[in-house]
Amino acid sequence: MHAQFSHERSQTLLRQRNMFAMVSASLAIALTIAGGLAATRNREVVLLPTISKPLTISSAGVSAEYLEFVTRDAALMLLNRSPEGLDYWMAQILGLADPASHGRLKADLVRIVEEQRGSDVTQAFVIKSMTVDPTGLTSEVKGTLKTFVGAQVIASDERRFRFTWTYQGLRLALAGFAQISNDSKTKEGQ
Repeated sequence: MHAQFSHERSQTLLRQRNMFAMVSASLAIALTIAGGLAATRNREVVLLPTISKPLTISSAGVSAEYLEFVTRDAALMLLNRSPEGLDYWMAQILGLADPASHGRLKADLVRIVEEQRGSDVTQAFVIKSMTVDPTGLTSEVKGTLKTFVGAQVIASDERRFRFTWTYQGLRLALAGFAQISNDSKTKEGQ
């Protein structure tokens, strides 16, 4: 009697063990498949910029439209400045900066702030055209840069600026900017 009871008990435990092994194996396979799909699938985030149409970015890369909007906003923020708002101006640009380029950009911006602080010089930029390269993560902006002392315009020049970007995860960050002179040599800062 004890042998039969022991045999029935061991068969029950064996069935439970086999069922647990099958459930564990099924869950491991499902987890592996879900992990593979999550790793290879492009992520998208819906953005709500101040534009008239919906816009998304993806981990697959930056769209030309998104790069154009970010370049537009960065160029206007970077190239429109006055002595009264220099600290805010610098903080906003550094907020866009790529961590790897943060120190170099900050040094360029501090130099500009030191030159302009305490003066009456204000700068305004009007964009006339823009080209973007989403694969190379660069963009160029062409427009009129006006320099004012008080209310008087002392200079109005056609200028081109190149912006370089980095894209990691879903973050587009400013890696650098330069003025492009007419003889195709670049001048850092401005």
